[in-house]
Amino acid sequence: MPLPRGGTAARRARANGTSISLSVYDDLSSIEAEWRAFEQVADGTVFQSFEWLSTWQRHVGEPRSVIPAIVAGRDADGQLLFIFALAVEKRGFVRQLTWLGADLGDYNGPLLAPRFADCIDGDRFIVLWREVMHRLQDHSKFGFDVVHLDKMQGNIGSQRNPFVSLWTRQHPTGAYRTELTKDWDSFYKAKRSATTRRRDRTKRKRLDELGTVRFAAQTGAEDRAATLAILIKQKSKAFAAMGVSNIFERPGHRDFYHALAIDPAMNPIVHIGRLDVGERPAATNLGLIFRGTYYHLLASYDGGDAAKYGPGAAHLHELLRFAIEYGCKTFDFTIGDEPYKRDWCDARLVLFDHLAPVTFRGALAAAWLWALGELKRLIKQTPTLWRMAGRVRSALARVRPASSSSEI
Repeated sequence: MPLPRGGTAARRARANGTSISLSVYDDLSSIEAEWRAFEQVADGTVFQSFEWLSTWQRHVGEPRSVIPAIVAGRDADGQLLFIFALAVEKRGFVRQLTWLGADLGDYNGPLLAPRFADCIDGDRFIVLWREVMHRLQDHSKFGFDVVHLDKMQGNIGSQRNPFVSLWTRQHPTGAYRTELTKDWDSFYKAKRSATTRRRDRTKRKRLDELGTVRFAAQTGAEDRAATLAILIKQKSKAFAAMGVSNIFERPGHRDFYHALAIDPAMNPIVHIGRLDVGERPAATNLGLIFRGTYYHLLASYDGGDAAKYGPGAAHLHELLRFAIEYGCKTFDFTIGDEPYKRDWCDARLVLFDHLAPVTFRGALAAAWLWALGELKRLIKQTPTLWRMAGRVRSALARVRPASSSSEI
């Protein structure tokens, strides 16, 4: 049953003395023009951009019967205050209310007008969120058992994320970003010690001895697709060695990344780079550029002769240099606690999850998700357990196919 008025349903709410009109969309195209304009001025990340989420929905969401539940809030003058890109998806025996594209989005959350915090404080947001929940539950299309909103930043732009006003707990994995300076040389000198820089020069010299080292951003569709294929092959091999599940084998994921690489509409935000040593691609990456931030999303390196001389590190240097010369102000290493990120970043970003049951079945699912999250957090934040988990995964990977391995 379609939503009334072309896929939207409106209701007015009040927050902090401000009258807000709520509209809900189950069709992304119904709000596309407003969304695209809003994301250029709103506080948010590339993972809330229309292009990213519409591509995800087309290749991953629709085949999984994910129902978008996009909530837009407007003030009395009809100006957008926020967009909550939510979705309803069946997972196991329950239907979950999640962020749209949550599995592949490193940061999930809302798009907020710069004046959002002036209109809606933390207490008033809780009232507003209850109204949003009622609006979604009122319609049978959006029936759900549990709310599971994960990987949320504490701050969005210069504003506190209103969703952390709800009950939240720390996500098991953190994220990292660093502010860039005006030139690579000063940035590199500030971040790396003289001893480390000398070691880097020695490794770069060894790479040069294996063949001419060349870094290039891939621009043509064929080159981008070919480099992505190399990245997937290298990354899949690494996943197998670590004993973790291969994200490229999950339904729709390979098609999603391929679309990012070759779709002309994605060209303004997708950057694909490659470091060649001689005729061999030694390292590759897929990054995103959005409103002054470079998001380092996927990276891989070849495990051949060049591996011992740090082709991945050499490639990262070139990516940081590229981001600075491109005019980016921030380099975001995104989610993941890999040790190399700490070499470039001053602080770890804490992410948050919100979990709330709605039905009895949802309570059972929430209990399971809560316990699983606590176990993951314990393992990942206890160095001894994390090293042990890594050794166990690697051992299991040697005795069973990578496609059947599990991720902790």
